[in-house]
Amino acid sequence: MLINENLILLDFEAATKDEAIRQLALMAAKEGKLASLDDYTQSVMEREKTYTTGVGNGIAIPHGKSKAVKEAMIVFGKSKTGIEWDAADGSPVNMIFLLGVPEENVDNFHLKVLSQLSRKLMDDDFVESLKKANSRREVLNALKDIKAC
Repeated sequence: MLINENLILLDFEAATKDEAIRQLALMAAKEGKLASLDDYTQSVMEREKTYTTGVGNGIAIPHGKSKAVKEAMIVFGKSKTGIEWDAADGSPVNMIFLLGVPEENVDNFHLKVLSQLSRKLMDDDFVESLKKANSRREVLNALKDIKAC
């Protein structure tokens, strides 16, 4: 399963992009999805240096392929205050989808998950349902269609 209730953090507080990524990655590590928190976090930070994952509309999709990822995952975080992310539209980020895929995955699984998520994020009703979600269960229900291909 890509996401479960233990991989959803509502109303989290992080002052920076790095802090947000680290906090969400820690949840994945606690859930047994990572072999190394530091190695995975570093791979995501390296990706962020290449090109921002702040896609606009208050959304970021940081991700990284890494040997440190034991099992593909999505970790979702929602911030009330917003985080500066160098997003494409210049807006702060309130919703973060942290993706992780094992490095040895050769079938471009991360691109398939990114594609599924990106399609859903083009649906205003879907985005609005996530913005209004007050429970982990509501977030999980909204994301139920995103599957491991």
